[in-house]
Amino acid sequence: MLASSLLGNFCPEHHDEHAHKVDKYLHHFQLSDKTLMDLSIRFRREMDKGLCRDTNPTAAVKMLPTFVRSTPDGTEQGEFLALDLGGSNFRVLLVKVMANGKQEVEMENQIYEIPEHLMRGSGSELFDHIADCLANFMEKLGIKDKKLPLGFTFSFPCQQTKLDECVLVHWTKCFKANGVEGKDVVSLLRKSIKKRGIFLQDFDVDILAVINDTVGTMMTCGYDDHHCEIGLIVGTGTNACYMEQMRNLDLLDGDEGRMCVNTEWGAFGDDGSLEDLRTDIDREIDAGSLNPGKQLFEKMISGLYMGELVRLILLRMTKEQLLFQGKTTAELLTTGSFNTSDIYAIENDKDEEGLASAEKVLRGLGLDPSAEDCLATQRVCQIVSTRAAHLCAATLVAVLRQIRDNKAAEKLRTTIGVDGSVYKNHPEFSRRLHKMVRRLVPDCDVRFLQSQCGSGKGAAMVTAVAYRLAAQHAERQRILNTLRLSREKLLEVKTRMSEEMMRGLSKQTHEQASLKMLPTFVRATPDGTEHGDFLALDLGGSSFRVLLVRVKSGKGHNVDMHHKIYTIPQETMQGTGEELFSHIVYCIADFLEYMGMKGASLPMGFTFSFPCHQSKLDQGILLNWTKGFKASGCEGQDVILLLKEAVRRRQEFDLNFVAVVNDTVGTMMTCSYEDPECEVGLIVGTGTNACFMEEMQNIELVEGDEGRMCVNMEWGAFGDNGELDDFCTEFDRIVDNCSNNPGKQRYEKMISGMYLGEIVRNVLIDFTDKGLLFRGTLSERLKTRGIFETKFLSQIESDRLAMRQVRSILQHLGLTSSTCDDSVLVKEVCSVVARRAAQLCGAGLAAVVDKIRENRNLNQLSITVGVDGTLYKTHPHFSSIMQETLQDLAPQCQVTFHKSEDGSGKGAALITAVAYRMKSEGQQ
Repeated sequence: MLASSLLGNFCPEHHDEHAHKVDKYLHHFQLSDKTLMDLSIRFRREMDKGLCRDTNPTAAVKMLPTFVRSTPDGTEQGEFLALDLGGSNFRVLLVKVMANGKQEVEMENQIYEIPEHLMRGSGSELFDHIADCLANFMEKLGIKDKKLPLGFTFSFPCQQTKLDECVLVHWTKCFKANGVEGKDVVSLLRKSIKKRGIFLQDFDVDILAVINDTVGTMMTCGYDDHHCEIGLIVGTGTNACYMEQMRNLDLLDGDEGRMCVNTEWGAFGDDGSLEDLRTDIDREIDAGSLNPGKQLFEKMISGLYMGELVRLILLRMTKEQLLFQGKTTAELLTTGSFNTSDIYAIENDKDEEGLASAEKVLRGLGLDPSAEDCLATQRVCQIVSTRAAHLCAATLVAVLRQIRDNKAAEKLRTTIGVDGSVYKNHPEFSRRLHKMVRRLVPDCDVRFLQSQCGSGKGAAMVTAVAYRLAAQHAERQRILNTLRLSREKLLEVKTRMSEEMMRGLSKQTHEQASLKMLPTFVRATPDGTEHGDFLALDLGGSSFRVLLVRVKSGKGHNVDMHHKIYTIPQETMQGTGEELFSHIVYCIADFLEYMGMKGASLPMGFTFSFPCHQSKLDQGILLNWTKGFKASGCEGQDVILLLKEAVRRRQEFDLNFVAVVNDTVGTMMTCSYEDPECEVGLIVGTGTNACFMEEMQNIELVEGDEGRMCVNMEWGAFGDNGELDDFCTEFDRIVDNCSNNPGKQRYEKMISGMYLGEIVRNVLIDFTDKGLLFRGTLSERLKTRGIFETKFLSQIESDRLAMRQVRSILQHLGLTSSTCDDSVLVKEVCSVVARRAAQLCGAGLAAVVDKIRENRNLNQLSITVGVDGTLYKTHPHFSSIMQETLQDLAPQCQVTFHKSEDGSGKGAALITAVAYRMKSEGQQ
């Protein structure tokens, strides 16, 4: 309580008068919302400078990468040691983390002193002392025989190059130990532990991580609240860290996932950017400090300087006759005589107690304060601490906006883990900070969580997370390695493909071969003299196309196309063959009328995408319906005859020649029309297949040895005789067993768009079941077969938007609480599965082009492959990986790829045009 004499003089009316006097004197200390918002924008610019490789060297705010890539997910467990060094005392802790569903942490710790002569003496002696204390602690707990992982909180400005490598930039907080600046402190500690081990052979530890106390605070709070992604310390010093997107960290390679960035924001303003906000008092504090010109922002905020700021203000006001009747004392003139803890007592929310504390502190300084002096002192404390809270809020707001923009979130929900004596002990600091943050960013839902166990537990948490990540990473890679193919394995695929091609071509082994190597009776590619009008019919599903293709000979190779799409009703697909072909013919007649060509007689290319047996170009025996068709009376029949009979029944137009076309052959023909070197066709879409121009002498199923014929490999069936069993994974087997045709089309099921999404889905389920993904929680949607579409692979691997595309796909799959780490892993799974598909495809293609080269007895072959299919065309990396593999496995072949446009329409017409040309030339 105030002394009775002062209470007698205390007049409430004077309170405002004295507050006004102080406010007027300290008007530079009081910052408007507009000033704070401007400061926040300024700090955001400084953050950008620190993040950018080019501007980082000159940036005041260093934005140091910490190599902490993840916050706790609650599954961490084990025993961890922690060392917490940041002041004249340091702690050693044993932290037991239990993932028993309750997320419990047990801690034992011991505080050790660092004598002043070691703080300012030799670095090696300092670290020897730390090693001795560590040994003492482990001996007390009887754990010297255990080699435990250790996390080291080292709260000084450092440059980290790895999680366990940390170079001290410069000492702060009164430390001056020589031979440490510019050195890796982990190496120095290891050296001291090793030195002790040589002489005493008593203990060893595994130093996994070195962090600063700010990161430790974030990790401690992150264990209790998974939304925590910012750490803040306002104590003796001040700093903040947060989880930044890797793509913004220009200083490091890699742009996926997140990493904690230590802002080292205490140095904000060291380049002069705060000069308009710094006062004469701030300049005086800086001039008298151990590091003039450094940590200027920290000197306006932190507990190390707050008491001194108040002392200097009181001293100036006294000298200007505004306080204590102008009488100073030796104590008031002494640096450090007014403590920051005095401010806590003076600003006690009960006014009388606060004023009593003010009187006590002032009398302790040899002053004889009046009630007005006590009031004025209380007001000075309020202004200084409020400025500190508001400055802190402004920079924190810049961090919050950065995170919100990274996530492209309209409203950010996040938690800030906080520690530090000023935040914890000042009666009003935290309230003022929270209020100003919420005022400056009303669009962020911010929770402040006070760190209970400080940086020691945080160091253990970083170590626990690193330990978990390492174990999970090893397990994930073990699983993904089953999907990775070495060069030796790819060469083996090529060899087996070559052998199966020979078996499919041979009359003797054709029946047993998995590759059927079907003759297509397409004997030549276009030579440019083709011309005329051709119809094309593209039937492969419930909707089909009718096209008119006008081919003009001569230079420029002109092709004009017109088409119309028609649908086949479900009842027609499953009715009689007569009804189906009558419907098709009705649609052709409608199209001719639409084109003004009613009653015309034209040659036609018929792309019929169902399993067929051909013995000539204008014949196709349907082996069996697929894709939902069940029309009766068609299987085992020649579809060309069925079509021609339907034309005859209608008697509106005539088809003077019809060629049965496979879409893969159509792809080759379309491309060879533009590039005469194109003699291979490839489709990688929903399904996959290849065809190529084979020497007639090798096709034993067809009479004659002269010239060439295109062979439809039907290569999707490669592996149906077990050729791929040793390359198949458990995921391939699940996909195969759950398919409509188990044991069939094994190669296709490892490559094509119809199955890749399913493979990825099964890997994700396995990862989740093992607790390696989505915190071990599966969504119902992810359990649904076919829900992970192959187009997702293309979208995910094209994603340059900070994983936003991945996150939105995962949300669509019901995984609403997936993390950034989850997104990175999903992307890796997609990448591994797509890479394998492209490599398998490249290995198969290597067998094809090498066969053509050997057929022609060439040392070097130059050839073009015509390609079509959504997977090849839309996936960002498929084509380049496939081409790389091909080049590696068939180095004597110079292969060009030509994207086909409309193989089943334009290609069908060109096949017909070539056949028609050859027929008129008498070659066929």
